[in-house]
Amino acid sequence: MTDLRFDNAFVRALPADPDTTNVPRQVVGAAFSWVDPTPVPAPRTVAVAQEVAAMLGVSPEAPDFAEVFAGNVRWPGMTGYAMTYGGHQFGHWAGQLGDGRAIGLGEVLTARHGRQELQLKGAGRTPYSRGADGRAVMRSSIREFLCSEAMHHLGVPTTRALALVATGEQVVRDVMYDGNPAPEPGAIVCRVAPSFLRFGSFELPSSRGDVALLRRLVDFTIATHYPEIATLPADEGYAAFFAEVCERTARLMAHWMRVGFVHGVMNTDNMSILGLTIDYGPYGWIDDFDPDWTPNTTDRTHRRYRFGQQPQVAYWNLQRLAQAVSPLFEDVAPLQAGLNRYVEVFQATDAAFSVAKLGLARPDDADEALVADLRGLLAAGGMDMTIFFRDLATLDLRAPHVAAVDAAFYDDAGRAAVAEPLQAWLQRYAMRVRDDESSTSERIALMHAANPRYVLRNYLAQQAIDRAEQGDDAGIHELLDTLRHPYDDQPGREHLAGKRPDWARERVGCSMLSCSS
Repeated sequence: MTDLRFDNAFVRALPADPDTTNVPRQVVGAAFSWVDPTPVPAPRTVAVAQEVAAMLGVSPEAPDFAEVFAGNVRWPGMTGYAMTYGGHQFGHWAGQLGDGRAIGLGEVLTARHGRQELQLKGAGRTPYSRGADGRAVMRSSIREFLCSEAMHHLGVPTTRALALVATGEQVVRDVMYDGNPAPEPGAIVCRVAPSFLRFGSFELPSSRGDVALLRRLVDFTIATHYPEIATLPADEGYAAFFAEVCERTARLMAHWMRVGFVHGVMNTDNMSILGLTIDYGPYGWIDDFDPDWTPNTTDRTHRRYRFGQQPQVAYWNLQRLAQAVSPLFEDVAPLQAGLNRYVEVFQATDAAFSVAKLGLARPDDADEALVADLRGLLAAGGMDMTIFFRDLATLDLRAPHVAAVDAAFYDDAGRAAVAEPLQAWLQRYAMRVRDDESSTSERIALMHAANPRYVLRNYLAQQAIDRAEQGDDAGIHELLDTLRHPYDDQPGREHLAGKRPDWARERVGCSMLSCSS
């Protein structure tokens, strides 16, 4: 047993569902339902994020570690609950949703990182599972485990992952929703975050006219997670709370765009009230630069959640949150001010990240055009975003040439299409860098800090999944270790920094993914 200090404020301060039967139902007037994880037959620890274990004070060597984080055993202080929330899915109100396969274990108070909530994803049915089994398969669990940690080490606000545990049972899924379900190995991820509250947590009571519960949720969130706001009078505090959520969301979107991350399912129930990346489903990283790309097969037709649309979708989602909390405001002006703040912070942060990616220490008014022109060239040439920016640091400023970024092209046609205008852009860029008056070492250091060498490309995750399904976990461990240092060149791991191979262009799991997990 590991000695953890639990302080389960969420279930202590907010109303529980009085019905403790674990059957699908509408839950009214409550923030959560009590529910225990469903035991699994043969839990086995596949991987552990050592930094998260150290943060929590958990020993992965504990003899019952796998049993605990598969939901079979509880340590003292642990409980079991599923959160209630609603959400807008693909632009439409979906009503009650809730934790359909995620079960909270409680909140641990850590010495240096404050409150951290533990949650098992794939731990069995809850009152919000509707007709589903509440389980998760190994492939989606590997993707969530790896991406949670990859994003953290990239510097992107995110939930974390403590452990990936195989369950020893088979879970039936229809991967492409084409009428061909098949059994797959099951797994559970222990997710970690200060809170798993999301926009939809506030939308649901508001949609039902339950202002009392809405107010309790907002007051709890401010007191527990925004203590600097808690001392303000209520009206000022609510305005400051919404503005802070808008700011955090703006910075999160700028980070996603900086590293080329596409969430894939930006429904309001997947938007964290703390500005964290949450709920890793059919995500992906931009390979060949395409603002219209989405990794989600469900979104294939309308591409609502495509890469280039993410900042606008976040704004729309914040508008839904503003509507939800509006019963707590006498005037909508503070809510509009928060939305305006989102725009200001996103634009400023995105601009700062963009010039940092170019290694420019002293921004200039002309940089906006330089960045915009580059994005157009990256798209027209189908260039690999990650490789282009990393290799741009090697450009000879005295004699800039397209050859410096040749590795970013996926084919000769793309290179031929943009070679001339890209050459002209590189010459503009070289002149701009010289005007910046920073040293070569300063420029390269700035670029390397903004532009990762390693990201969790879909094909890399799929290769690790393929190996794991054959009983070989080494691919997971290699990726986890590599992604802990995404900005460092790592000799011997160049194969993890290359372009998406041709075989992965259309393969399921490597290009687009479904929500089936």
